[in-house]
Amino acid sequence: MMTWGQFGFQNSASPLMEQLIFFYDHTMVVLILITTFVGYLLSSIFFNKFLNRFLLENQTTEIIWTTLPAIILIFIALPSLNLLYLLDEVNNPNLTLKVIGHQWYWTYEYSDFPQVEFDSYLSPSDAPSLFRLLDVDNRTILPMNTQVRVLITAADVIHSWTLPSLGIKVDAVPGRLNQTSFFSNQPGLFFGQCSEICGANHSFMPIIVESVSMDHFLKWILLMKEEI
Repeated sequence: MMTWGQFGFQNSASPLMEQLIFFYDHTMVVLILITTFVGYLLSSIFFNKFLNRFLLENQTTEIIWTTLPAIILIFIALPSLNLLYLLDEVNNPNLTLKVIGHQWYWTYEYSDFPQVEFDSYLSPSDAPSLFRLLDVDNRTILPMNTQVRVLITAADVIHSWTLPSLGIKVDAVPGRLNQTSFFSNQPGLFFGQCSEICGANHSFMPIIVESVSMDHFLKWILLMKEEI
């Protein structure tokens, strides 16, 4: 979860989110160096009384200010492309979860376990909850240390299934099945919200994924089947 005064990302709970944070830090270092260098040059120009008569027609200077930005862009683009392909890769998932967005709630279907599905609504205001407008009546239980594939679609308008701690943000589009995957490497509660303006109650369809051990997950699956 985010805390007061925290200006960066939420704490990562998956390897891909860790890589996203590393890439962000890498890019920010490059941007800060560029900003500092350009600011120094501008201040030196403003306060310098001397002129360089060869500056306006200096071939070496033109080559430097053309090639240097290209090299910096390559330095940023290579790790960005590598991370982009890693985010889109789905290798041998152990579990498949189908997410369907509605106005204004989520439906979850566990494809590997027939008839295990439920709707997830915002908790009522008078119900005991961890966080106001973030807790739900039915949490999505998933095992940790397991590669999970998520199939995302919508039944009415465009929604967006977003979990910042896991590095997931995928649009739920009617008539289209989008796919992503994640690997949670620690137990806990991971909060998210719909990140696409989907109507009047857009801000009232939160997401909670509870990462648990495999034994706890299998017991929960058996309990859900008994209730059916």
